[in-house]
Amino acid sequence: MTDSEPQNIIVIGASSGGVEALRTLVTGLPSNIPAAIFVVLHIGNHASILPEILTQAGPLPAIHPRSGTTIVSGNIYVAPPDRHLLIEPGRMSLFAGPKENRSRPAVNPLFRSAAAAYGSRVTGVILTGNLDDGTAGLAEIKRRGGIAVVQEPKTARCPSMPESAVAHVDVDHIIPLAEIAAFLSTLASTARKQAKEKPMQVEPLEKHFSGLTCPECRGPITEERQGRIVEYRCRVGHAYAPLALIEEHREAVERTLWATLVALEEAADIAERMADGPYRLPPEEVRKRREQITLIKNMLDSTA
Repeated sequence: MTDSEPQNIIVIGASSGGVEALRTLVTGLPSNIPAAIFVVLHIGNHASILPEILTQAGPLPAIHPRSGTTIVSGNIYVAPPDRHLLIEPGRMSLFAGPKENRSRPAVNPLFRSAAAAYGSRVTGVILTGNLDDGTAGLAEIKRRGGIAVVQEPKTARCPSMPESAVAHVDVDHIIPLAEIAAFLSTLASTARKQAKEKPMQVEPLEKHFSGLTCPECRGPITEERQGRIVEYRCRVGHAYAPLALIEEHREAVERTLWATLVALEEAADIAERMADGPYRLPPEEVRKRREQITLIKNMLDSTA
């Protein structure tokens, strides 16, 4: 290891409120910043004009990269719709793999790949967003000697992602949104002194079967613990931080209740149609179905 390292790989994750936060951040970046910047915003498979928005907002060009695109300093690379953005030495790749934390693209795959490829040269930044994507990836950046930066939660439209990162990662800097660009510029332009060569401190990874099933594919879920970081991963690769798993299961329960309601409505209609025919059902059967429908509707109201 050399005596100093440039912080020339900057990875940024955001979700709800992220477009405005990213515009604010890139507006303050200099045109000659000696770093490549990578961005994941939770956009799912929806069309995105985020590169155009960021290009217009600041002095740096922003693009959706292709697999194999070469990393060049002074550019902003935005994860395209429905693809995880991964960093490899000198290049990028796109991956249509399982969703993580209910999203593709997700923040954690970008952060983890950057940490694996560039180690202490990486600065990870968590901006505004709901739930807790990015926490595990930021922890991996820290484990490999990088720098962890989090938007001051009080300045975030949705503080959940920053709050989760602060609660579970030994964050280096908590900075108001308006000051992040200047900090990143200074960090990228000043070589960071490195500690003497020493083994990377890595907490043991503990895995055990959780007894839960994946709300996305119904496969078995393994609980993975590493220090303060907990993730739940199914056999095909869907992964959830705790808050994301809670939210996905809540939505899965709601979908199941709506499907049950449809089935009960149809069962009640059939019972009423048969009331006067040769296959007549007793009135109690119709009443029972209607009572069940009311019960399910009340349960749906309570989940809203």
